[in-house]
Amino acid sequence: MRIKVPEALTESHVKYDGEAGRAWSAGLPALGERYLAEWGLRLDGEPRHGVVSLVLPVVREDGTKAALKLQPVTDENATEGPGLRTWAGDGSVLLLDSAPETGTLLLERLEADRSLADVPDDLEALGILTELLRRLVAYPAPEGMRRLGDIAQAMLEDVDEAVAKLPRERDRHWLKYCAGAVAELVSEPGDRLLHWDLHYENVLAADREPWLAIDPKPLAGDPGFDLWPALDNRWDDVVATGDVTRGVLRRFDFMVDGLGLDSQRAAGWTLGRVLQNGLWDVEDGESELNEIQLAVAEAVRHRL
Repeated sequence: MRIKVPEALTESHVKYDGEAGRAWSAGLPALGERYLAEWGLRLDGEPRHGVVSLVLPVVREDGTKAALKLQPVTDENATEGPGLRTWAGDGSVLLLDSAPETGTLLLERLEADRSLADVPDDLEALGILTELLRRLVAYPAPEGMRRLGDIAQAMLEDVDEAVAKLPRERDRHWLKYCAGAVAELVSEPGDRLLHWDLHYENVLAADREPWLAIDPKPLAGDPGFDLWPALDNRWDDVVATGDVTRGVLRRFDFMVDGLGLDSQRAAGWTLGRVLQNGLWDVEDGESELNEIQLAVAEAVRHRL
């Protein structure tokens, strides 16, 4: 086989899925060769990978550079193709072809080595990200998307069990506080097409536009639920302001203004992301909530 799977990707799949993950990773070369043949592609460089996906730089028969993305089908990434198809390249990487049954995507080739994380000025980077997010959430979610209302309701049902597993009163307080904010919003979850994971490393430099969003995990919901990744990313820049609460609120207010959101609703849905992350941490066996998440929660509560 011409396709070699990076050991780090195999280790990641084993970490999350055990032997099933190892087996899936072992099948990647054959899966890649299948789509190289079916879609008339040739390899054009070394593979790259994220936590779950293998990305192969390829060239199409007409000479167009592209990227072949191979990933297992999960609840999160099953909506990636339909989401990208809806955006049709408006602020996002362009979807060229897809095979939903295997989760395989053929994407426009971007500059994998240059992301918004490389833009020195934090506010400049945030401005670029916010403008992309404004364009993305302008689209109503198509049928078949995961829905924030369902996700939020499921989170609320898990709170009591998670709280019982947290020994620190501070952590129990914040989990319940975030749940209270979500409970007030769950009946109005919104209908926009959300990216869900728009942080700085998921915005890459491109030829068609200066910057484009990649790797969405789309769902239907309120744009306020999409602010979180940009609030805790590049955390050293927040700490460097000398006032973490003020630094978080500077980002939060900038994005709320740029997106034209209601600040109170956006704060509530941001606390929803803190709740979601906290529940996941407890499910993974953690006995304390993440300090950065708590710092963000402490900051945005001032906007409720």
